[in-house]
Amino acid sequence: MPRLSTRSSLWILLSVVITASVILSLPTLLAISIQSEQKRALSAMSEQFPVTVNPREKTIVENMQVNTFLESPGSPLQAAVGNVGGVFGDLFAWAAVAVSNAPWYQSLAAATMGGDRFVTVMPGMRKEQVAKVFAEALAWNAKQKKEFLADSSATLSLLPEGSFSPGIYSLAMGTTPSTARALVNDRFTEEVLSHYGTTTAQMVPLGQALTIASLIEREAGGTDDMRLISGVIWNRLFINMRLQIDATLQYAKANTAAAQSWWPKATPADMSRSSPYNTYLHSGLPPAPIANPSVASILAALNPRNTSCLFYFHDANGQFHCTDTYAEHVALLKKYYGRGK
Repeated sequence: MPRLSTRSSLWILLSVVITASVILSLPTLLAISIQSEQKRALSAMSEQFPVTVNPREKTIVENMQVNTFLESPGSPLQAAVGNVGGVFGDLFAWAAVAVSNAPWYQSLAAATMGGDRFVTVMPGMRKEQVAKVFAEALAWNAKQKKEFLADSSATLSLLPEGSFSPGIYSLAMGTTPSTARALVNDRFTEEVLSHYGTTTAQMVPLGQALTIASLIEREAGGTDDMRLISGVIWNRLFINMRLQIDATLQYAKANTAAAQSWWPKATPADMSRSSPYNTYLHSGLPPAPIANPSVASILAALNPRNTSCLFYFHDANGQFHCTDTYAEHVALLKKYYGRGK
């Protein structure tokens, strides 16, 4: 086997060092780029989130200015969901999240970067999932996890389900649950509460918006169909029609001792499960959010598309389909899946 020259060996060593440095910096760069883009987009907004749904009048107004504002490149609807395509691309974001959650990265970061830990909270996580990723990164025990989740009147907000803002958090090893909870509160205040003005709250109370946004977060295939799903949800609420959202069955099912995951597959038998979160049994919204939504989902909840659809589904390719009648819905299901629902 031919031997490498000294120069070649140095180049290989240098390449390895550079590659390792880039990999280690991925989460930090992503956190900076996402937060910068979010702040830029959010600061471009008016003092409060726009709202084009009127629950009291049971109407949805198509406001072209709002549509342009939410759907243009770099808008809050895109930036708030963590879309950094214009900066580094989706591959960069995927790699950074994967690296930041890897145990080897957390150990190496502790040894080389002053004990920093990167905690990635993905949109759509339950609060228990959020506590788990914080606990794993910071080596918390069960008591500390419980403390992180505990409500406290001393905090700015009580951190119910729905207010653990998604994103990448950078914390020092040894960060206490109360400090971490305060950081999450601060981000929720900055990204949501500070933009949830009086007019918006009078039209759609924050708890209602977070609950609808959590449903959208779990049901949507991406930002493209968020506002359409929101329109379907509001249409059903307007006529007191049961929402019949599978994600609520998953939430209820995961609350049982027999659950094997936080989002177990919903089965036909689950439609009769006794739970206030079962939207197949009960009309209206579930009693609280089922997950922690992105700002994009909150904006979608407040600004649904004015559609006549009452039914929707995603096909095997992720394509969104919505219809006005159950007969049309069943026909499309048979077309794409060979069955009705």
